Amino acid sequence: MAMVWWIWFVVAAVFAVGEIFTAGFFLLWFGIGAAAAGVLAVLGLSTPWQWGAFIAVSLALVAFSRRFAERVSKPQPDGVGASRLQGRQGIVLETIDNVRNMGRVRLEKEEWRAESETGEPIEIDTAVIVSRIDGTRAIVRPYHEEG
Repeated sequence: MAMVWWIWFVVAAVFAVGEIFTAGFFLLWFGIGAAAAGVLAVLGLSTPWQWGAFIAVSLALVAFSRRFAERVSKPQPDGVGASRLQGRQGIVLETIDNVRNMGRVRLEKEEWRAESETGEPIEIDTAVIVSRIDGTRAIVRPYHEEG
């Protein structure tokens, strides 16, 4: 039981290496928690103290990092990224057929895979309007000028 400290440091190293291969600073906090538990093991504190330190340090760091990330990251303004295309007009380049998983549209200067909002096919050269962006697909409906 006196050698349990090395297990904590191995776990800390595994979390640290795992963090290298993932995004988001999530595993790192558990690695630090495991290192804190390892220090308590070296100092001779019992297993419940080690687990308590692991859990408390890890959760505190996760909570702090989330609050910090929310403060420093700002919501993306409208009109940035793919959301800028919502409500924009485009033209069908390849017949949109949801059943056959086909369809391409030109939106501004970009080509997008497209799906029909209603499920009905939309023919080439039809003007469309973007209802929303779903991943890498533009969900469109035929554009009919009113007036």
